[in-house]
Amino acid sequence: MSTKPLLLDGNAIAAEIKAEAKAEVAALTERGIVPGLAVVLVGQDAASQIYVRSKVKTCGETRH
Repeated sequence: MSTKPLLLDGNAIAAEIKAEAKAEVAALTERGIVPGLAVVLVGQDAASQIYVRSKVKTCGETRH
């Protein structure tokens, strides 16, 4: 008996997660709770800086 491989659409999954997070942020904001993101970046590693910028951008999109 063989099973068919399951294909995952990473972009679709990411979009679902972001939509869920956006709804949760909206619900919190309605209750007067404003979620935020705090980042401590140590050093000058370029890859880490890019990663942090990406997270900050994503969080900004989630709040709007």
